Amino acid sequence: MRSRTLSLAGSTVAAAVLATALLPMTAAQAAGSTPKVTKATKDAFGRVADNVITDRTAVLVGGGATRKSLKPTGGVKLSSAQKKVEDGKLSALRATKARLATLGEAYTSADTAVTVDSTKVKGTKATVKITERTSLKYKKIRGDEPASTGFEAHHQLTFTASGGTWQLTAMKGTDGGAQRINDPVAPAADAKLSRTPMAVHQAPKAATSWPAPSAPKTINGGKYNYQAMVAYTEKYWKNYNPAYRKYNSMGGDCTNYLSQGLLAGGWQQISKVTPEEYDTWYYASNGTADAWIGVNEWSWFTQTAQRTTPLANVYQMDIGDVLQVDFNRDGDKDHSMMVTFRSSSGVPYLTYHDADTYRRSVASIIASYPNSYYYAYRT
Repeated sequence: MRSRTLSLAGSTVAAAVLATALLPMTAAQAAGSTPKVTKATKDAFGRVADNVITDRTAVLVGGGATRKSLKPTGGVKLSSAQKKVEDGKLSALRATKARLATLGEAYTSADTAVTVDSTKVKGTKATVKITERTSLKYKKIRGDEPASTGFEAHHQLTFTASGGTWQLTAMKGTDGGAQRINDPVAPAADAKLSRTPMAVHQAPKAATSWPAPSAPKTINGGKYNYQAMVAYTEKYWKNYNPAYRKYNSMGGDCTNYLSQGLLAGGWQQISKVTPEEYDTWYYASNGTADAWIGVNEWSWFTQTAQRTTPLANVYQMDIGDVLQVDFNRDGDKDHSMMVTFRSSSGVPYLTYHDADTYRRSVASIIASYPNSYYYAYRT
């Protein structure tokens, strides 16, 4: 595992592992044949991944990219096409950082650790899977921010042998849900919803303007135990509860995880089927309700059953409340998150699966997806 710490002060990047000098090129490599993949080569694959990710996070911290990702590392480098891709991502992240600043958020430092999970080589192509663990410390702008936010994400990298060296030619995240804080989002075109459910209440969109009108919530003494919801959600944000199945590979685990937290806070399961559509919400060893695991189905169930009420503005959410996002504005909600912290100045912070994320501010979500549709629910 490699760990990097970024600091705003002096725009420095302290690394546990620095890029090494190029390994000597063999005569066969110089002639353009496929270079041999050794342990040192595999280590270099990981260092290149670490450099690329650290560059992205450095932009958000404010120190500027170190550009180490553009330098050959252990005989491995970025292809010219991938350099352009990374330049575009860094430019987009600068825009994200600027939007965050207008929303009153910044970071003072960050730490990234990269673990290589597997390396498969076939001919001139190497497929490398890695796990990234990144945390960022919030700058105390309002003074009531939590200490930090963090996430665990998974990536797949493709290296191609060319000219006697291995070059990074593609890199993609393999998690569902929202993109990571340090991975900019490409604008999506509007689309039309292809399905129309029967007998359900659709939630209205929520505004994203700051500040929001007051919408106080009774945290103690109410029907549900919101502290229990938060405790459960923050306990299992990266270490999954083995009592439940995972749905990461089947469209995402975000709503399954959200439902677990609501259950921990006192929501009652409903398994009896009625003539209404999306009228059940339960988890069982031999089956699970659509509304337990489906983003849209959860919304339709909770609105129809009056388990939730819509909020007019995302900044009205408090702990135990839920935010859903329609990333490409097609009327089909894509992601579910729970508020597990609310600052005294009224900023909600969200914890969720896919990619597994702890206390990400609603401002950060909005800065990454400024044109998406948002749905806020009071639970």
